[in-house]
Amino acid sequence: MSATNPTCEVSWFSALCDDDYEFLGVPDPLLRSSWEHCRDIVMQADSLGFDNILLPSGYALGIDTTAFAAAIATLVKRIRLLMAVRIGESWPPQLARQIATIDRILGGRLTINIISSDLPGETLESAPRYRRTVEAMHILKTLLNGQPLDHDGEFWKLKVEPSGVSMVSGKAPPLYFGGLSPDARDAAARGCDVFLMWPDREDVVKDIIADMTARAAKYGRTLKFGYRAHVVVRETEAEARTAADRLLSKLDAAQGAAIKAKSLDSKSAGVNAQLALRETAAADGYAEAHLWTGIGRARSGCGAAIVGDPDQVLAKLERYRAMGIQAFIFSGYPHAAEADLFARHVLPRLPHGPLMP
Repeated sequence: MSATNPTCEVSWFSALCDDDYEFLGVPDPLLRSSWEHCRDIVMQADSLGFDNILLPSGYALGIDTTAFAAAIATLVKRIRLLMAVRIGESWPPQLARQIATIDRILGGRLTINIISSDLPGETLESAPRYRRTVEAMHILKTLLNGQPLDHDGEFWKLKVEPSGVSMVSGKAPPLYFGGLSPDARDAAARGCDVFLMWPDREDVVKDIIADMTARAAKYGRTLKFGYRAHVVVRETEAEARTAADRLLSKLDAAQGAAIKAKSLDSKSAGVNAQLALRETAAADGYAEAHLWTGIGRARSGCGAAIVGDPDQVLAKLERYRAMGIQAFIFSGYPHAAEADLFARHVLPRLPHGPLMP
């Protein structure tokens, strides 16, 4: 246990915009992104003791995240929800009211993943798109903190009072956000609370944390850091590596490329970094000990998994924690089965709990 970081938030993932698989790239009607399947993943994560669960969002893929979050909030007992919102598709005051309403339904356990998206059918250059995201984060925080807004920005000019519904805590929820381009890093330094990273070599993770800490300090701010990765844990390392290889055993290369191309972020700096990680990995797909890049052959975005026995997985997570990672978002294929394995083999050995402000 780290003296400076005694607990970490451990989250799972519900596949709202990314179909679930037993074999990557091989569709299974029972694992499609649907209300029933994604509901079951969230309910299982709640019962297994995870602290939070990411509800991702993609306009062209899967089901609507905000509607799903409102529905599942009536069913879960203790888990937080990390609801992804696409800024390009939102009017911030209305989004603030939706967030506060869902937080009320959930009993005060809502957190938000900000996505710097375009409006469907339009493309905005990186720099202005991230400037718009910074404005949106400011607007959301002001209104969700219960403060009147007088905003004269590049993208929105608004003078409004907070809506009649407020967050249970009376304060804006933590905003999780990720991105590796210079524009994305600047936006994160200005406005988010938790900077999320996709998998990379440990030395790269250290460098990103150092860079983002310095960038935030220039604005008089501090950030918390999160790490989003897949995981394959089994009782022995050999079993874990076999399970990872099995995921790709029926993958058609063309099908894998098609799956990746469907994602709206398939050409982002973060996706390119995942591609570079995979291309520089060893012949067996491992970029470093226990970091396997094979998942990126059939998935845009987060493209690597921590693979090993319980001791090896735990040791890798403890190294990340020593670097300053305070929140983890895990997933695995199939999501429900891998959540159960992680909860049995690793979760009880991690000092964990909801990420505090």
